[in-house]
Formats: sequence, structure tokens, C-alpha cells
Amino acid sequence: MAEQETNEALQNALALALVEHPRASLQELACAVGVSKATLYRFCPTRESLLERLQNSSINAYKRAIENAQLDTVEPREGVRKLLENCYKNKELTLFTIQHWQPELLENSECTKAQEKLDAFFLRGQQSGQFRVDISAAAITECFHGLFFTMIEAERLGRVPRTRVLTIIELVLMEGVCTQSNSPS
Repeated sequence: MAEQETNEALQNALALALVEHPRASLQELACAVGVSKATLYRFCPTRESLLERLQNSSINAYKRAIENAQLDTVEPREGVRKLLENCYKNKELTLFTIQHWQPELLENSECTKAQEKLDAFFLRGQQSGQFRVDISAAAITECFHGLFFTMIEAERLGRVPRTRVLTIIELVLMEGVCTQSNSPS
């Protein structure tokens, strides 16, 4: 287990290093994350294999975040909170994926299945009266992704404090940005 945690920490550090230094060589990346070049080469011998490994790890982390949130059984508001907390654990991989996005990722069946689980969760929340019904479940899923992506980037840039990121996303997603008196009739 310790080796897996070390690998996760290394890949999260490498993902963030690639976000901050997108053209860095393996030597520069090793230096940026504080490991030797040999250690990085054992982890991934080429830049291409590193990019592929991080992309696969990002997809797997996204799937685990959804699975661990238990969206099939949890109360909707608690499900959103668990989902946010789980996704946040590997936010560096998400930042990496945003920066290295390729349309082929949408064709990945694992991504499609994960997205379908989120759609089903939000639909269940709509059916139970917890979520708005005037916005489709698919649109709520996209709003979730968009808020998460932009807020973790805002945190990275120092625009939003780390301690508030998840609270802000949850509030905006669940409550909207208008006060009740300003809501359209």
C-alpha cells in the first residue's frame, strides 16, 4: 500500500509539474518534483509514456471518485459532497487532463460509463425533488465538471483559497448564485 501511495503522490506531483511546465523535459520534471532522473525513468522511461500513464491514471481516479461516492444509494446532497471530496483527492490529475485534453478521451468507454453514472445520480436527485428539473441531468453533470475544473484552476492560480474550493463549488451547484429574492419567477 505504501508503494501505491508513493506512486500516487509522484504522479500527482508530475501532473502538476506538467501543468506548470508543459514543455519540460524528463530531467526538468524530475528536478521539479524532487526525484532523481533514474527514479523518474523507472516510473516512466519516456515523456510519451508519462503522458499516457497520467491520462490513464486520471480516468481511473475519476472512476474511483464516482464509485467511492456511492451515488446509487447516498442521499443526493451528501452524494455531491462525497463526489467533490473524492475528485479533489486527485485534483492535479484533473488539472493535467484539462491541459492535455484530447477529443479521443470522450470515446473512452470508461469515461462514458462514469459520465452516465453522474447523469443517473443527478436524474435520481431530480426524481426525488432534490435537484432542479428545469435543467437536464446531463446539463447538471456538465455544470458539475465545469465548476470543479474552473475552481481547482482558480485555486492553483491563487484566486480562491484551498479551504473554500469545495464549499464554493457545492454552494454554487446546489444553491445557484442568485439570492432567493433575485430568482426569476
